[in-house]
Amino acid sequence: MKIGLQIYHFDWSGSPQNTGVKLAEIAKTADAAGFSSLWVMDHFFGIGSAFGPVEAPMLEGYSTISYMAAVTQKIKLGLMVTGNIYRHPGILIKTVTTLDVLSGGRAYLGIGTGWYAREAKGLGVPFPQSLSERFERLEETLQIAKQMWQGDRSPFKGRYYQLDEPLNIPQPLSKPHPRILIGGEGEKKTLRLIAKYGDACNFHFGTPLKDFEYPRGLKDRWQKLEEIFARKLDKLNEYCRKFGRRYNEIETTALGTIKIAPRAMSSADVVALCRRLARAGIQHVIFNMPNVHEIEPIKIIGQEIIPQMTDLL
Repeated sequence: MKIGLQIYHFDWSGSPQNTGVKLAEIAKTADAAGFSSLWVMDHFFGIGSAFGPVEAPMLEGYSTISYMAAVTQKIKLGLMVTGNIYRHPGILIKTVTTLDVLSGGRAYLGIGTGWYAREAKGLGVPFPQSLSERFERLEETLQIAKQMWQGDRSPFKGRYYQLDEPLNIPQPLSKPHPRILIGGEGEKKTLRLIAKYGDACNFHFGTPLKDFEYPRGLKDRWQKLEEIFARKLDKLNEYCRKFGRRYNEIETTALGTIKIAPRAMSSADVVALCRRLARAGIQHVIFNMPNVHEIEPIKIIGQEIIPQMTDLL
């Protein structure tokens, strides 16, 4: 099993004066510890609950992940996940391509419909109220990504996006292109898009932490993740058959929150959680860690947990 890290908060002691130094330290430590992936959220405001109030410090995602790409060597990089409504698709694909080229072929395109109306409206970004429209826009972006990464410069004429000449030079170093991770778990639309366009899916396992206020009813999900994930992966497999894709082409990832600390979780607890996720069909687990800025928890995962994941691949 692969282990990834998402940095979701930037409000540790000494920030913002030490934000750049601390992020570089986190990224370098995760890279040296053997983490497979490194992520930041694509938000501009805090998202609430334990993830911080609206006024919590938040950095723009692609600037941040590019900064961390420059101080790392091996770890894959991406946003968990890009809000499709925030950037024009042609510019987004150029941005991810640039990240891939400058990082030596280490970029993911993590992407979803976008959901946070308050931050969009707060910064003057048009926010389609219709979820159906946001899904239609997402599908057009996925089509544009495929076209631009194939080197096809012919005009794209969609309902929402029109590109007269979708030129993309240089092309990504990742072959055939950066892996497309589509966020979300909806069984009617999202899983269909993953099967049709995606290289990876992402589900939430919530958190076993009793004092972590998880939003949207995800807190207790970890208790029944096997049942939930089995249903969703069966549905994804069904869509793959429909579109003539092999199910094993899709990387299965899961995101949730842990904390390695006294009176929270031990290394053994995290290993047990990873084994549960592996049995549930997950290949790549990505952790939020409230105490990531302390650095030592990252080292513990590298020393005590990642070496035990080899038999779960």
